Amino acid sequence: MTSINTKNDLDALKKRIQAWSASLGFQQTGISNVDLGAAEDRLHAWLAKHYHGEMAYMERHGLKRSRPDMLVPGTLRVISVRMDYFPDEQQRAKDLLDHPRKAYVSRYALGRDYHKLMRKRLQKLARLIEDDIGDFGYRVFVDSAPVLEKPLAEKSGLGWIGKHTNVINRQAGSWFFLGELYTDLPLAEDVAESSHCGSCRACIDVCPTAAIVAPYELDARRCISYLTIEMKGSIPEDLRKPIGNRVYGCDDCQLFCPWNKFAKPTAEGDFAPRHSLDDADMAALFRWDEATWLSNTEGSAIRRIGFEQWLRNLAVGLGNAETSTAVIEALQSRRDHGSALVREHVNWALQQHNVL
Repeated sequence: MTSINTKNDLDALKKRIQAWSASLGFQQTGISNVDLGAAEDRLHAWLAKHYHGEMAYMERHGLKRSRPDMLVPGTLRVISVRMDYFPDEQQRAKDLLDHPRKAYVSRYALGRDYHKLMRKRLQKLARLIEDDIGDFGYRVFVDSAPVLEKPLAEKSGLGWIGKHTNVINRQAGSWFFLGELYTDLPLAEDVAESSHCGSCRACIDVCPTAAIVAPYELDARRCISYLTIEMKGSIPEDLRKPIGNRVYGCDDCQLFCPWNKFAKPTAEGDFAPRHSLDDADMAALFRWDEATWLSNTEGSAIRRIGFEQWLRNLAVGLGNAETSTAVIEALQSRRDHGSALVREHVNWALQQHNVL
């Protein structure tokens, strides 16, 4: 059992936890209590507007998402961590937006899937604590259960939730992943961060599909990340042109956020781009067969959408591309694809090039 009994013991432990966390590659660690009452109200209001679209999992689990001690009984504190992931200089990413030939893949998905990497690191952190104080109650989360990670990050001082609904840090921008360690240790809480967006509306104005319907309010049904990743069926026709060349996710709201002038490229080698997905030709990607796609997306977050959805997204991107022989031939090669979903989007894309 744990040997932590006094405030001095807990304060010393907190410092060790922060040092261990840094040694494991996390850029920041913060601690919060489990009171998410305000966030719970915002979640229910968001769900009532049906802004979650097909993401039915956002409605499941009752109050466990906003009440950590219901999800993991005995939880007193949440240790939140962040890990930077941006792979390179931001201008290179901006130059790819709406490129006439090349695909844009959200920067978070260019390298190894962060879920397993961060979960393993958080498990190591838990074992270090256990080795130090003995058994204690905990559970690790990395976007893997009903957890309100952004409000928890804000409460723990890692940053504030910006108008685009991503977490922003004054010293590091917003290009980072979040993870949590729910624990029964009564550690000292950090000071919650407050908003520093001010009157800025860069993210609102730049959103290609006008998904940020009000400051701090996102209609996911219009968000390109939702349309290309979460949505499984046909992409609404009125949103296909605004998607441009964004074939997996979207980063516009982050690329044009002034706070990201402070962001630094990650030193985490596993987040480096694989298979040149940071500079890939859309027609070439569209010609991958399923075996090639499975091989090239092994260990990648992209794998979760499946090959059919990948082709759907690329068909939209090719429909928005500059007309060329390579683009037309790539699309025509899938015109008789076995998936009705793929065929629909291929035919739409060919129509954009006046090929009937």
